[in-house]
Amino acid sequence: MPTRTGRPPRISRAEIVTAAWRVIEQDGVGELTMRRLAREVGSTPMALYRHVRDKDELLVLLLDDYAAGIPRPDLPDDPREGAITAALAMHEAVSGCPWAVDVLRADDLLAVGALWYPDRIVDAGLRAGLPMEEAVDAYRIIWHYTAGEIGGRAAAHRRREQGGPTYREKVFTGLDAAQFPRLSEIAGRWEELTARDTYAKGVRALVTGLLPAVRT
Repeated sequence: MPTRTGRPPRISRAEIVTAAWRVIEQDGVGELTMRRLAREVGSTPMALYRHVRDKDELLVLLLDDYAAGIPRPDLPDDPREGAITAALAMHEAVSGCPWAVDVLRADDLLAVGALWYPDRIVDAGLRAGLPMEEAVDAYRIIWHYTAGEIGGRAAAHRRREQGGPTYREKVFTGLDAAQFPRLSEIAGRWEELTARDTYAKGVRALVTGLLPAVRT
């Protein structure tokens, strides 16, 4: 095969974003490097740097691209219900892009379009009577619960995809009923019970505890 000579083909930022999504979908965000991306678009890393400064800027572009396509729900007037609805929407949005959890946990990179979620949850806290500091605390608690739930589910899914019994299954099979009476009773159902989607129940409990009820 002849070696290509001359300048690499001109590429656009949109082509870079599309190629980056392709890499992530095929091999995960850990494999997204400027060198790998250059190969995807048939160019050079140096050519990419004319469009994106570094991988962090690329991740921000991807987050913004993803957030732009997510519909936002109408929120109820009641602050608690509004916060719950916003949290559920946030959970659904991030669940569709689980690699974003680790990126967002760093508390530096973010999608401007996704700021709608914290803005509405903080607003709900203020309308419920919390001072600004506590309204922000409420959002952070909800976010950490959301990120932890999504991250935990994603990790468990990856482990199950490897096949064979998990370490937990092996341990639960031989639990001592005298030492762990309740867990041994449901050992055979533990995976089934812990796989249930309890996010809505959990976030409702969190919001109810964090936001005062508004008197009518």
